[in-house]
Amino acid sequence: MPQIENPSRRPFLRQVLKATSAAALTCVGTPWGGALAAAREAPPLQLAREAPPDIDPTGYLVSEKLDGVRAWWDGTRLRFRSGLPVLAPHWFTSSLPAAPLDGELWLGRGRFEDLAGAVRRSAAVDGAWRQVKYVVFDLRGAGGPFEQRSASLSRLVAGAGFPQLMAAPQCRLADRAELRRWFDEVVREGGEGLMLHRADAAWRTGRSDALLKLKPLADAEAVVVGHVPGRGRHEGRLGALQVRTAEGVEFLLGTGLTDRQRAQPPETGATIVFTYRGRTASGVPRFASFLRARDPLRS
Repeated sequence: MPQIENPSRRPFLRQVLKATSAAALTCVGTPWGGALAAAREAPPLQLAREAPPDIDPTGYLVSEKLDGVRAWWDGTRLRFRSGLPVLAPHWFTSSLPAAPLDGELWLGRGRFEDLAGAVRRSAAVDGAWRQVKYVVFDLRGAGGPFEQRSASLSRLVAGAGFPQLMAAPQCRLADRAELRRWFDEVVREGGEGLMLHRADAAWRTGRSDALLKLKPLADAEAVVVGHVPGRGRHEGRLGALQVRTAEGVEFLLGTGLTDRQRAQPPETGATIVFTYRGRTASGVPRFASFLRARDPLRS
């Protein structure tokens, strides 16, 4: 059984963070003209469910949840989650191994907006790609339990000898208290949270309890189905969005919107992301707050 590093001894992760936290990125773009054809090639990927706040980490391997852009590598091409191609420089992609990989392009904690804005450019800027890390967390479609795949992935990355390719460190935690300490540390230092992947889980597509994300607030998506006019200070602009979740639950979302967003709110049919803390008995999110319009590049 491979030894998994303890979070109290993770100099590799700290080295990654130090190397990328101050990095500036001007990177790739996407040829949107071929978007529909490329998107049809998008594979089913593993997707995470929300972890309960009191989850016991026993049986899971835990890593930091990176605020990056999901990217999968099929052995010859690097693509976004949608299937659209990532226009990385040839020297970058030619340094990746032939094995199918799943991971995130990453610039550093709290740098998603910079990264997302840069990857929409119509051409790669070579110098900027020197700052980009491809942090991989699974061998896409491989057999065996996750613990075995994780060990194989670490060996594969080490053998590639490419400094910008990194395997996400996976940690075994003793109990809920150790999980909470690491979670609090990551959030305090600007991270998004933690990912928990069952060590014995086979690779599978879609959402399942084998892969969980633990964040300070739960988040979910909903579709805008209407606009409620504002009153008082917000008279003449949006008061609240009427939204519908994937489960068919409709509610009004008026918290978290800026004055600019109220003046130019997301259109009907747009998908938005909101945060919340638990749900009522009827499934309505509690303390829901608008976070952002959904970005298709975000994990």
